[in-house]
Amino acid sequence: MINHNKVIVIGTGFGGLGAAARLAARGYEVTMFESRDKPGGRGYTYQMDGFTFDGGPTVITAPFMFDDIFAQAGRRREDYVEFIKCDPFYRIFNHEGRNFDYSNDHDFMLNEIDKWNPEDKEGYLRFLASTKAIFQKGFVELADKPFLTLGDMVKLIPDLLRLQSHKTVYSYVSQFISDDFLRRTFSFHPLLIGGNPFETTSIYAMIHYLEREWGVYYARGGTGALVNALVTLIEELDGKIHYNSPVSEILVDGKRVSGVRLADGSIHHADHIISNADVPTTYMNLIPKKHRGWRNSDFRYKKATRYSMSLFVIYFGTKRRYQDSRLLHHNIILSQRYQELLEDVFKNKRLAEDFSLYLHMPTITDPSLAPDGCESFYVLSPVPHLGSGIDWETAAQPYRDAIMDFLEENYLPDLQENIVAEHRIDPRHFQGTLNSYLGSAFSVEPILTQSAWFRPHNRSEDFQNLYFVGAGTHPGAGLPGVLSSSKIAEDLITATASDSVPHRTPRQQRMEPVKELAANGSSR
Repeated sequence: MINHNKVIVIGTGFGGLGAAARLAARGYEVTMFESRDKPGGRGYTYQMDGFTFDGGPTVITAPFMFDDIFAQAGRRREDYVEFIKCDPFYRIFNHEGRNFDYSNDHDFMLNEIDKWNPEDKEGYLRFLASTKAIFQKGFVELADKPFLTLGDMVKLIPDLLRLQSHKTVYSYVSQFISDDFLRRTFSFHPLLIGGNPFETTSIYAMIHYLEREWGVYYARGGTGALVNALVTLIEELDGKIHYNSPVSEILVDGKRVSGVRLADGSIHHADHIISNADVPTTYMNLIPKKHRGWRNSDFRYKKATRYSMSLFVIYFGTKRRYQDSRLLHHNIILSQRYQELLEDVFKNKRLAEDFSLYLHMPTITDPSLAPDGCESFYVLSPVPHLGSGIDWETAAQPYRDAIMDFLEENYLPDLQENIVAEHRIDPRHFQGTLNSYLGSAFSVEPILTQSAWFRPHNRSEDFQNLYFVGAGTHPGAGLPGVLSSSKIAEDLITATASDSVPHRTPRQQRMEPVKELAANGSSR
């Protein structure tokens, strides 16, 4: 067991928390520095007038990845936070308000498809079978493996060709599904990780299989309860977390980093540094340009990198319940102008008059997030990042009003006269508070040429002991992605220790039957 190996983690998002907990369980001395007053990063929690609003991720998939973090420390996740299965996972509405309920119940899904286009049932079965192979390669084998050399990528090319990774998620789904709304239904998942379904590589079609295999869950008390569970675990393992402590510089000593300087001028040294901050921001703002090689130059991150969209989010609480509405816990409302709207967000970078929305209604599952007789919501709309030049000082209020008018007219009667708490964020928040370059909500866009080896690496090419976790590095955004990056960081750091011993992790043990499932071609 390592006793005196110091690790500094910059930021307390899920990637940083996962890495800190894993390394603390391995005996490392872990110190975390967080610029805000509470942990969570994009999973920050807002409390207002008795309401609790989750700031960011609300969809928990692959719950075993959290179980494994606690198991590594000899604990049970169930003793820290409760997971509740959402069934159906989502209710997806078309522009006319007609809905499709999305679940992992096989017969239920076929029945839902039957309501829209019976002929697509057979195609869906073929689509589901095909995603099994993508899931096996993309998640089971590669999600927690670093791509540090070009050779790592070259070895993958035959598999990428076989799995049609050159196709987009939407075009891949369209091979099997003919109904336009069902195509949207089975290809929207890239939006959950900052990608455009019409641009994101078909490798991300594996998200459908991931959800089918383990389901979609909610943490009782909100995502903030899950953040707090990880914080409690880290502190039990003697990890230290400092809030209101922004890092202003990563200190460099040749080809290694030696510590950090905080905004207050204090210096803290470590043997390893993990940045859970935005990767472009880390390189451009925290490391002096003279210490960086061409692979992490300003040119790469300012000119050669494509970034995800940003988000406009309204958190609101009402003084009445809406339990008799057509809404579920997770709701997705798709615009009639679906592809054109996404082109406006990702390519044209203009704020359109229409929108597609994710509407989160957690109090339908957990009334504790609101005062008695009240309801808690947030509604999220993808919008262009700050490279668009949109003036949010003047655009924010009209955009808010348009969204709330739409919800009141179509889903939540008398909404605005019943709102008693409200807070909102827009791209300025992602840049100014979360320090994400251009206010991107998910960092580097998940297209094929920015995936695996082409994505910012989990270990810096410039410094032997600087590591990255979170949305901007491999494998990407979303809770399974950032937790996989924390596993990669742990493996890379422990591999440098002379007394590290290879071991089968709980994740590896758990995935063995999944590998067998994918290999023998059986289905649920």
